Amino acid sequence: MLTHREYFNSKAAIWDSLATPEERAKLETIVKGLHLAPGGTILDVGCGTGILIPYLLAAIGPAGRVVALDIAETMLKQAKNKGFPDNVEFICADVMAIPFPAATFDEVICNSAFPHFPRKLEALKEMARVTKPGGRVIICHPAARETINHLHCSIGGVVAGDQIPHRTEMVALLVVAGLANIEVDGGADHYLALGVKV
Repeated sequence: MLTHREYFNSKAAIWDSLATPEERAKLETIVKGLHLAPGGTILDVGCGTGILIPYLLAAIGPAGRVVALDIAETMLKQAKNKGFPDNVEFICADVMAIPFPAATFDEVICNSAFPHFPRKLEALKEMARVTKPGGRVIICHPAARETINHLHCSIGGVVAGDQIPHRTEMVALLVVAGLANIEVDGGADHYLALGVKV
């Protein structure tokens, strides 16, 4: 069976075509609702082909910085080819070993990638580690939890078991990862879970 990295590398060429205009609009709405501070430093975990980057840049402005991280180098190549400005940096790395010191980022955001992390608690702890105290770890999807979970089951293969945890479990994971002020919003057309680093 393919690894997650191999699977996503194999999908890189068609990835952007899978994101509907409705999903893109929903992502834009989610990012606007986060009220990211202008000039902030953001880590985009599991950035894929960079779908979230334009909305992050619109929020933080030219004085801000986005570090886009993904395990799949072909996804990153697609993102790099989009000609983002110099305040966007691309890093090929695993969420389990983010190559930055503790308390580097104002916010860490993970869009449409969290279900694919086999060790979710460790991934959250690592995301929390690189977040500044008072900053947030944010998990989001432009679709409902049930929709995402069903989709991964139907695709099968390496992603078949890649699920967003139940609300109760998700809250517990965020707490154990060292986060507070936790919100889990499972809407009909989106998913948002976040916590503030203590």
